Amino acid sequence: MRKDLEVIQQWIKPGSNVLDLGCGDGSLLAYLRDTQGVFGYGIEINPDQILQCVQKGINVIEQNIDQGLDNFDDHSFDLVVMTQALQVMQRPDLVLDSMLRVGKECIITFPNFGHWRCRLYLLLKGRMPESETLPYRWYNTPNIHLCTFKDFESLCQERDLRILNRTVVDNNYEDGVLLKLCPNLFGEIAIYHIRRQ
Repeated sequence: MRKDLEVIQQWIKPGSNVLDLGCGDGSLLAYLRDTQGVFGYGIEINPDQILQCVQKGINVIEQNIDQGLDNFDDHSFDLVVMTQALQVMQRPDLVLDSMLRVGKECIITFPNFGHWRCRLYLLLKGRMPESETLPYRWYNTPNIHLCTFKDFESLCQERDLRILNRTVVDNNYEDGVLLKLCPNLFGEIAIYHIRRQ
């Protein structure tokens, strides 16, 4: 399992109902089902990934998250998860609202565009940064709404959302002293656990 999913699973209670947006091959849901008795659904748009979910016995729905989650009732899930996909949404703010309508809580991960390497790359090269976390060129990137930790926390404050947990990690999903002291400068990936106030 991916390292970010290892961090996330610590915040998920056994027996929860989980909706995984952009669930990929269903690895997180399969792991949670097998180890914590979690019942869940995945939403995925890639047909190859959907096939892998089905092969793992994961309930998966083919759906474009940008078109909303209107096919789900309010609070129909204990938790909604979206990993490394917020930045590819047309309207991340509306997706976040939908996530917290459908789920009581949500967990979100995204790359930090405020990381010092991104800032330095832009300063010295005058070009959009490329890295392991952001491996695309400006013209072919699926990332259309890059943000920083501060941007996301500001959005949470505007929407009156409570941050239950936050982990800031480097590209290897490890934390350290610098990440705790200056997360927006040294953190490469954010992992947030939030709910409405």
